[in-house]
Amino acid sequence: MTATVPRPDTSGSLRRRLWRLAETVTTPVLPGDYLDLVAPLRAGADLRGRILDVRPETPDAATVLIQPGRSWRGHRPGQYVRLGVDVDGVRQWRAYSVTSAPGRRGDPISVTVKAIPDGVVSNHLVRRIRPGTIVQLDQACGDFVLPQPAPPRVLFLTAGSGITPVAGMLRGGALAGTDVVLVHSAPTADDVVFGPELRDLAERGAIRLVERHTTVDGLLDVAELDTLVPDHLERETWACGPVGLLDAVERHWSARDRVDRLHTERFRPTVITAGEGGTVTFTRSSVTVEAAGATPLLDAGENAGVLMPSGCRMGICFGCVLPLRQGAVRDLRNGQLTTALPGDGVRVQTCVSAAAGPCELEI
Repeated sequence: MTATVPRPDTSGSLRRRLWRLAETVTTPVLPGDYLDLVAPLRAGADLRGRILDVRPETPDAATVLIQPGRSWRGHRPGQYVRLGVDVDGVRQWRAYSVTSAPGRRGDPISVTVKAIPDGVVSNHLVRRIRPGTIVQLDQACGDFVLPQPAPPRVLFLTAGSGITPVAGMLRGGALAGTDVVLVHSAPTADDVVFGPELRDLAERGAIRLVERHTTVDGLLDVAELDTLVPDHLERETWACGPVGLLDAVERHWSARDRVDRLHTERFRPTVITAGEGGTVTFTRSSVTVEAAGATPLLDAGENAGVLMPSGCRMGICFGCVLPLRQGAVRDLRNGQLTTALPGDGVRVQTCVSAAAGPCELEI
């Protein structure tokens, strides 16, 4: 009996040797860094997206169309994605609901952003970012989604940008044949994000739309739902909006023993109020100090005995950069405000940044 010995596969070994050679030649930059310049959306690279278009929705909101990289795994309507955006040399991470319907692999996705006062990233995305810009992406996540099949009766209760995850659900097609009521609150009719689309759905009988314009009607009192939607407690409900609204909704459903039918989405669980100076916590060192609004975070940490990384101490070398876990800081050079919540992945230069309220640095 003659045994057949397979020929060794030399192609993989050759590729590895060539790659190691390339690493030697390009050190300290890696070959992948050069590939990122010419093919940032390629398979195997860190997940990124390319901005294709920015479409205004209201005076302070816009839909951003993004071509995700080949590693994008898709999303379910109602989920959100974290975007890493470089703003004035600092990478900032924020989470936004995916407002496009699920498509085929490789199709563009969209997020819709409402610019908020002092919002570094939101204002950049709405007013400054341009097609062709590369942004960082995480895979979609979140459980603010519809079950399969969808319930026979659904209530959406939203305010402001809280409409964005619901828009994804309405566009996803899973609610065809479902009795859908949408109660949405915004300052004026012109401030309703996706207003023309929602009104068109209502005219075609796909949903029943109840618009509340706070400049005329005042803030929505959750107790009004007894009149606006008499059967609201019998409907499976998805609510998204400001913290005050969601707190009231949760109390209302809990008091009526219907909390099992309520699903809420909180974009920003903490409201950050900026000021001048504040309490600075160095989380790993377990040190907390009070810092003035003109004191660099680097100096505040060193004065408290924290071993702080540093370099030029002038905002040039980026040797002092640390993660801002949460809170607000102000750039001492131009007054620019940077805010963060846990998970945002914001990094700041401690030598040229000062506390603008309570903040936490990861060191």
